[in-house]
Amino acid sequence: MTTWFHSWRAAVRIARRDAWRSKGRSFLVLAMIALPILGVSALDLTLRSAELTPAQRMERTLGAADARFSDAGAAGVAILQDPAGEQHTPAGDYDSPGKSWPDGPTDVTKSIPAGSTVLTDSRGSAKLTTRHGLLQAEVRELAAGDPVTRGIMRLQEGRFPEKNDEIAATTQFLESSGLSVGSTLTARGFDRTYVISGSYELPSDLKAQQVNALPGAFLAPYAKAVEKAGLPKPELSTTYLVKKSGGFTWNTVQAINAKGVLVTSRAVALDPPADSEVPLYQKEGWANYESGGADAAALAAVGTVVGLAMLEICLLAGPAFAVGARRSRRQLGLVGANGGARSHIRAIVLSGGLVIGVAAALVGMVLALVLTFALRPLLEDYMGQRFGGFTVRPLELLAIAALAVLTGLLAAIVPAVTASRQTVLASLTGRRGVRRSNRVLPLIGLGAVLLGAAVALYGSVFSDQFVLVAGGSAIAELGVVAMTPALVGLFGRAGRWLPLSPRLALRDAVRNRGRTAPAVAAVLAAVAGTVAVSTYAASSDAQSLAEYRAALPHGAVAALVTEEGGRDVPEVRDAVQRTLPVDVRADVFRIAVGKPGCAPWGEGEGCGRFEVVIPPANECPLWASTPDGSDPAEKYSKEQRRALAKDWRCVSPDGSGIYVDGGLLIADAPLLKVLGIDDPGAAKALADGKLVSFHKPQVDRNGAVGIKLITDPKAADRAAEQNKPVPGELKSFPAYQVPGSPDSYGVQSVLSPAAAKAAGLTTVPLGAFFSTDRIPSTEERQKLDAEIAKLGSNVELTVEQGWVDKNGLVLLALTVFAGLVTIGAAGIATGLAQADAEADLKTLAAVGAPPSVRRRLSGFQCGVVAAMGVVLGSAAGVLPAVGLRLTEEREQTRFYQEALDNGWGGAGDAPPYVPIIVPWETLAALLVAVPLGAALLAALVTRSRGALARRAAH
Repeated sequence: MTTWFHSWRAAVRIARRDAWRSKGRSFLVLAMIALPILGVSALDLTLRSAELTPAQRMERTLGAADARFSDAGAAGVAILQDPAGEQHTPAGDYDSPGKSWPDGPTDVTKSIPAGSTVLTDSRGSAKLTTRHGLLQAEVRELAAGDPVTRGIMRLQEGRFPEKNDEIAATTQFLESSGLSVGSTLTARGFDRTYVISGSYELPSDLKAQQVNALPGAFLAPYAKAVEKAGLPKPELSTTYLVKKSGGFTWNTVQAINAKGVLVTSRAVALDPPADSEVPLYQKEGWANYESGGADAAALAAVGTVVGLAMLEICLLAGPAFAVGARRSRRQLGLVGANGGARSHIRAIVLSGGLVIGVAAALVGMVLALVLTFALRPLLEDYMGQRFGGFTVRPLELLAIAALAVLTGLLAAIVPAVTASRQTVLASLTGRRGVRRSNRVLPLIGLGAVLLGAAVALYGSVFSDQFVLVAGGSAIAELGVVAMTPALVGLFGRAGRWLPLSPRLALRDAVRNRGRTAPAVAAVLAAVAGTVAVSTYAASSDAQSLAEYRAALPHGAVAALVTEEGGRDVPEVRDAVQRTLPVDVRADVFRIAVGKPGCAPWGEGEGCGRFEVVIPPANECPLWASTPDGSDPAEKYSKEQRRALAKDWRCVSPDGSGIYVDGGLLIADAPLLKVLGIDDPGAAKALADGKLVSFHKPQVDRNGAVGIKLITDPKAADRAAEQNKPVPGELKSFPAYQVPGSPDSYGVQSVLSPAAAKAAGLTTVPLGAFFSTDRIPSTEERQKLDAEIAKLGSNVELTVEQGWVDKNGLVLLALTVFAGLVTIGAAGIATGLAQADAEADLKTLAAVGAPPSVRRRLSGFQCGVVAAMGVVLGSAAGVLPAVGLRLTEEREQTRFYQEALDNGWGGAGDAPPYVPIIVPWETLAALLVAVPLGAALLAALVTRSRGALARRAAH
């Protein structure tokens, strides 16, 4: 034991001394290992610091209160909830046909225990004035200065409101608005003025645009002012912070649930019940799915990535250790001459990996700790939340450090074994000796290739499991890496057709496969990954392009505003007209049922909605409602459902385009021109007061389209749940069905403003559609965005630019990455080759070879390694991409056939198109540009003349 310890201590000291002497090579290997360790360690520190303990989460949610009571919106019926208070459902069975789902407010105050301390926490929204215009922000009424709220908001400057005319704002709101503490603040349509008394932040939402006022100081008077202006009252939600002696246990929470109130309890969060004690989890469809399956899959994915990264580092660092062993062969020979065994030689070289690995672990860890601590404010701002603390988990960091040490040792194993097999005489005299290549490893590699290919083929042809394709491809790639020495030997047969310098470089690479194969394998692995991702991305892009459906005609623009009855529509129209190269402008309106300021979907007091009625004769038999609520498609056979799926009544309107309520727009003929509808009959029909239809099923047998005005949405919803006719006033319009199937970009019907007014329909501005002379430039888009931001309006802006390639930058980045790895690996192999070939170069110089031969030979040596790795990697990388695409094709085809069998909407569309596209530009860059660049770079950095060598004594 003592002998073993002393021998390893001596080996470590020798390795440390050698690493210090060869600072450049040591720094290169250390950087290769330390950089991934730095990244993984920093990621671990960041994620662990961002994780909140249950106590910290409750502090940010409840402050010092014991619970938060919320209205479950179930009309007071009993509910079931999860312990976190994030999920809930009515306790009864309301899914049966004929039963209405409980929907309505609950008086939460009746469930609050007597003697409790209660604070209201109300939230709404308003458009607030800023230095730049208007800004939509959340308004929160909470007595933030009360000790019960401590922890929910963190004061940054000034103080929380103490008077009704004071308001505090988040730092993000102040930054966006251009205001500061002491500034005055007003809301649109509200005559009250507030003074900003302080700034604060929400620890779990640093990007929140929020202001805080005292309870009753803003939301109630603002709602009255808005209603007075004829607009719907803003939505308001109120929860209650409750502090009670003893807190709220799980049994207490369940008793409060019986009154229809949702509870978030501190005591339950700190000591949650078992799943068996949660009634919600016993209900069908509500089980707690937070199992270890997803975690296991994530760990497997992380393990695969880490393993491949370690393999790549070992392949890159291995030749560097071989360089060190080769240059230290005289020293190693002296160790052997003085009685050292082969195990001592291996220990010295392995100690080099150990020293570099430990140093890389220490450097990576220290840098990760320092950078994470120093950049903590930036990381918190990027993640949008404050850390719970600077959390360091020593065991996890030690495991990451162990990976660094293991990587260093693995990278040094092959050079250590190779160095120990050198005879003492060969090491002392500098002779390289002759060693036959391993014949077992290529056979193992071939078996792995066949096995991996079979698994990937099975996964892509007979199964829908992506894991099989990915796993099989990984096994096959590892097999190719194992076969690299044999494949390098096959490349040597091409040397007979090459000129002198490349022939010498190729033969030298083949003869010294111990240093060539790892570098080629490193290039192979990097290029294979790049080619696989590039092929998959190019194929996905081709499919995306084929499936792309334009939202508007090329270059057209749509700007729609659905809030506040279109109050900001005129300004939005003028902003678009002013900033973009507009050709034709078509103003559009929408039907308003109830108050003019109501939203299109009919939510809010005094608000309604409309529906375009589909005549019963035109309803798709597969979708028609049944009295008992059963699926109408069940009474048809599979063949009948397939046939009905292509029936004109069952063909769904194209889902692409601009979404408009009911598919109906109130507009004149310019809209047809913007949409590219070249039909004189449609323009004439609009002028004659007819409705222009692009959706055949909505036109009845008399050539008319019905529009039902629903003034009581709740009654309509109840009737729909019970399969009864929906109550409402029906308006009928003569219609003109546009012949053929022109692309109307989501618009199903158009009615002129004059016809709508004559029928007694109330309309409000919605926005405008524009055709342009050319595609708007980026600068014009930015100007328009700035103009709209000043209005503070929620504008649905669409600019049709056609299909955009989103993967181009990714492919370029992958190509650059593969190129850098290729040049690095080839450069390391070239350095080792130059160390080996120094005697040959001197011989060439002695027989009259010009000095440029050294440069050319170095360049070709580097280019040969790069070319072999790129060729093998390109061939190996196509397999996983093709397998994944075949798997996707099977999955999409299966879903398409299932849709046809069941008669689902859209099933009559064309079968899925899943192409396999080879990215020839990326392959050309890898196969030609990268090896050529590596060769030129190696030739440029190599000196024409070698160092003057002293004469060896014999």
